[in-house]
Formats: sequence, structure tokens, C-alpha cells
Amino acid sequence: MVPRIDNPFAKAAAAIKGMYAVEGAIAASLDKTVLQLVKLRASQMNGCAYCLHMHAIEARANGESEMRIYLLDAWRESSLYSARERAALAWTEALTNVSRTGAPDDDYALVEAAFDEVERVHLTLAIGSINLWNRLQVGLRAIHPTGKSHAPTA
Repeated sequence: MVPRIDNPFAKAAAAIKGMYAVEGAIAASLDKTVLQLVKLRASQMNGCAYCLHMHAIEARANGESEMRIYLLDAWRESSLYSARERAALAWTEALTNVSRTGAPDDDYALVEAAFDEVERVHLTLAIGSINLWNRLQVGLRAIHPTGKSHAPTA
């Protein structure tokens, strides 16, 4: 795979800075574990190797288990995820596929039962944000690092 644009972060520095500001506000308002699972699941669905690499490393650094990372694609069949995490993952899938799902009331009801209004807004922003990052990285053919660390190019 060949990147379509060299260092797109530098070519859109102001926009990337804004995205980082959004990321910071979201991170301050949501549980780290839920946020990492959302980022990983959306990135799986979107086939974004760059983001999967980065967020798997971050999740491990935050204490996430290897098994929960491995089984994330099958979260509905695994007992390793809490009701709150399941609600966030269902909402992630619904919004990542919003053109097909229409953000179903059943999925929203799960989120409504597990998160307060402020958290629901931040969760929804987090899902939108990771989908934008995935589209940037997949669309411009970003290549993930090959090592066990991930330093974004900004």
C-alpha cells in the first residue's frame, strides 16, 4: 500500500489541531475503557489498520486485557463485556453503519439506560470522531508503524 498524501497531518494542521481538541474534550468526559473499546470497534468495522494499531497499544497501556481486545469483534457472544460496554458497542455499530441502521431506538435505549445525557452526547461525538479519523487514514492510505509503539505524525 502506498500513502496517497505524505504527512496529511501537516497539510491540514489547523483542522488536525481542532480534532485533537475535540478528542481531549471527549476523553475528559468518558470512561477510558469504554472510549478505547469504541475506538477499536469502529476501527475494526472500517478496516482501519492505522487506528487499530494505535488504539490497541493505547488500550493495553491503559490495562486492557489481550483477550478482550481479541474478542471485541465478537462482543455480543462474549461474557467479558459489561452492560455499559455492550450499550456503547451497540451504539458504535449503529452509528458507524448509520446509513443502514438509522440509529435504532432499541440501541439508543441501551445507551440511555447506561449513560447520562452528557455521557450520551460525548459517546456519540466519540463515535463520530473515530469514524472521521478512520476515513482520513483509510482514504489517504496511511501506513501504521510496524513496532510496538505508535507515535502519531503531527
